[in-house]
Amino acid sequence: MLLSIFRTQLKAYSLQSMSPVLIGVSGGADSLALLDLFCRTDVPIVAAHFNHGLRPEAGADARRVALLAETMSIPFVSGEMDVAAYARQHSLSIEEAARVCRYTFLFEQASFHGAQAVAVGHHADDQAETVVMHFLRGAGLSGLKGMRTRLVPNPWSAEISLLRPLLGVTREAIRAYCQARGLQPIDDATNLDTTLFRNQLRHKTLPYLDSLIPGIHQRLGQMAEILTADEDVLIDVTEQAGRDALLERGAGFLVFNRQLLADDALGIQRRIIRWAAEQLRPNLRDLDFAAVQRALTVLNGEVRGTDLALEIRALSEGERFYLAAREADLPSKIWPQLGHEDDLLYLPVPGELSLPDGWLLHCHLPDDVDHARGQALENGNPFRAWVDVGEQPPTQLQIRTRYPGDRIQPLGMEGASVKLSDLMINAKIPKRARARWPLLLAGERILWVPGLRVSHEYQVCEKSQVVVSLELEPGN
Repeated sequence: MLLSIFRTQLKAYSLQSMSPVLIGVSGGADSLALLDLFCRTDVPIVAAHFNHGLRPEAGADARRVALLAETMSIPFVSGEMDVAAYARQHSLSIEEAARVCRYTFLFEQASFHGAQAVAVGHHADDQAETVVMHFLRGAGLSGLKGMRTRLVPNPWSAEISLLRPLLGVTREAIRAYCQARGLQPIDDATNLDTTLFRNQLRHKTLPYLDSLIPGIHQRLGQMAEILTADEDVLIDVTEQAGRDALLERGAGFLVFNRQLLADDALGIQRRIIRWAAEQLRPNLRDLDFAAVQRALTVLNGEVRGTDLALEIRALSEGERFYLAAREADLPSKIWPQLGHEDDLLYLPVPGELSLPDGWLLHCHLPDDVDHARGQALENGNPFRAWVDVGEQPPTQLQIRTRYPGDRIQPLGMEGASVKLSDLMINAKIPKRARARWPLLLAGERILWVPGLRVSHEYQVCEKSQVVVSLELEPGN
């Protein structure tokens, strides 16, 4: 019966006959049954065992699995790691560290052997435990659907599938199969340790639920199947909304149009945030509710930035909403920048000048000063300006970055000056863009900070005789 179910599942996978499947074999009943079932097909296989280094008998278990593979004439690979040390180093639980190390090893070996898939022995009882565990942790739909029988791409590979052919089979049926086939599973004593969360669910919570609602494992499995189908629909909707809102993707960051994303339904916003976090940190199981809510406060403009989880941060800059790894070098080309902090350039009057980052600075001398004054009064573009340069136009204007102690008297603040650094902070110019921000000067005095303010000293008024028109445009 189990062999028939297994073959039906393999048929659905459409596996290739020329490429092997790497099978994770711990030596327990589920992995032994999986190994034996694959041996009864024509699919080429490689057995793989990972020693977590958590039990004194772990080395003996690894040797036993190796001997079994040799007896069955199956290619065998093994690996080991100090999982406890890895958990301490990365601030993970032992269970999570073991999972990360194990799957990293399995997929590395699968890639080395040219395998088309990695197969593991998760079964229906594991599925029920996973669903309840995610429910108790407050997971959304993506968590309540449990595990998929086939997952590609996955956190470890974009091409190699993760297969769970026994996901619809109970633990009891698997043990019966092992007994009928004469297989002798290794009993892992840690599976009885109820200080571990999953074991508490296995030995206490689920048996109690089964006493209240007989067949709870089957019911939870059916719910997971229903939610998986629903999740597939939402994935399509989310991906489309994400593509529509995504502006840029770089090394360690994603940038979204903040307004477009804010206009989406709340559920889609949350799903896109989780999806983006998974792109940045593939081993991140899921952002918890609190982390997603913090990201939403940035999206909605309540705060400018916040940390989420695993060194992921969210921040907003104007209409750009970032989800970024802490170490990511965020782009600055969206802002006008000089090449270096000590750059000194000159703009001919009239004329134009290309800045190192591709922005283009135009300078004109309007013939009609009264018309220019009207344009200045109605101007709503912070990257355009009209300035009074006195009785004679200068031959050139100086362009440099800010110096320590730079001050400006912003237009409308007659008699009062402010630190240029304070002006930039109040205008929410990101810190990484301030040091190389271009300033236009007449002699030693700042006349315009592009994108921010004109100096009050150079305001165009009824007495103005010579006016210079300035415009800074982004490059293509």
